[in-house]
Amino acid sequence: MDRRQFLRTTLLAGAGALCAPMINRGRFRLFADEATEVSAHAIELVGRSLVIDMLGLLTLDWHVLRDWQSTPRDFTHDDFLRLRASGVNVFHPAVEPNQADAYAACRRWIDGWNRLLPGRPDAFVRIASAADLARAKAEDKVGILIGFQNSDHFRTAADVALFQGLGQRVSQLTYNARNRIGGGCFAAGAGLTPFGAEIVAEMNRTGMAVDISHCSDRTCLDALAASRKPVLITHSNCRSLAAHPRCKPDEVIRRVAAGGGVMGITVIPAFVRQGRQATLADVLDHFDHVARLVGAEHVGLGSDADVDAVDPHTRQVRPRYRVTGMRPARRVFELTDGLLRRGYGDRAIEGILGGNFQRALTGIWGTS
Repeated sequence: MDRRQFLRTTLLAGAGALCAPMINRGRFRLFADEATEVSAHAIELVGRSLVIDMLGLLTLDWHVLRDWQSTPRDFTHDDFLRLRASGVNVFHPAVEPNQADAYAACRRWIDGWNRLLPGRPDAFVRIASAADLARAKAEDKVGILIGFQNSDHFRTAADVALFQGLGQRVSQLTYNARNRIGGGCFAAGAGLTPFGAEIVAEMNRTGMAVDISHCSDRTCLDALAASRKPVLITHSNCRSLAAHPRCKPDEVIRRVAAGGGVMGITVIPAFVRQGRQATLADVLDHFDHVARLVGAEHVGLGSDADVDAVDPHTRQVRPRYRVTGMRPARRVFELTDGLLRRGYGDRAIEGILGGNFQRALTGIWGTS
């Protein structure tokens, strides 16, 4: 068995017996054509963990995704293996439909998933409940959690239940600008509106997760005060380490944790480090900061990228995703290896990889 086969067998078997005899053999190249090595311990941890990327896209090539959604059989076994080789079990491929009619755009987006997921039950598990998270791992399939990076498509509070019925389970309240619900990160000072409070209440009632990743600080705090259930930051970083409006101040991070929520760390260089090229160590610093501030049980992964971040035209990693020392397609393994080097225990890392978001989503959705 070569290392490529070892990795795939380990991931698909959930790091079972085939992995155990090799645990003490040190470090491995994940693929033969790569120089980067990760520890056997990291490979084993990823293989046995439920790994959730709370802003993870299957592909940034929208033509390919539309093809899969219109003709599910065009999603090949190689496509499936590529997703599984990333180490991620559950993807939250949320988008911001930048169109005038947000309601119609979101209906089209969900309709696409509602063709692909039932069209390929051999490859995908729809994440509609807490039980589905574990099922995706147990069945060695790719879990898809449908969400949006804006809530403009909610014309009235009644639309929350409508989209819940269509399959949506997470909704970011705002994107970067102000909307009817509140202020985005570039609308400093704008808070949650009365309509926004109505939407949050309805999301709580229906069990749809409230996401404040792109919200202004004021809207974040207002939403946290309004919500009766845990609030998520699916993909952001720490403003104390990167002074960008998209990053969250410590006050917001503390409030999210106090309510039982979790913050996913992104690998977007602009949100990782200001003033120089971001490195893997810089990304790990954001995990460390949240862990020190509120505990490792309140931090997770929200990469804000697809599995390899490759431009389909140049076949190179897109510049906006380049982090020195980290290959996007292997980020889960390299981050796990980095957390081990920094002294995190297995249980803490299992939580960071997905257990923490699993706990928070179960608190929002219930156990059924």
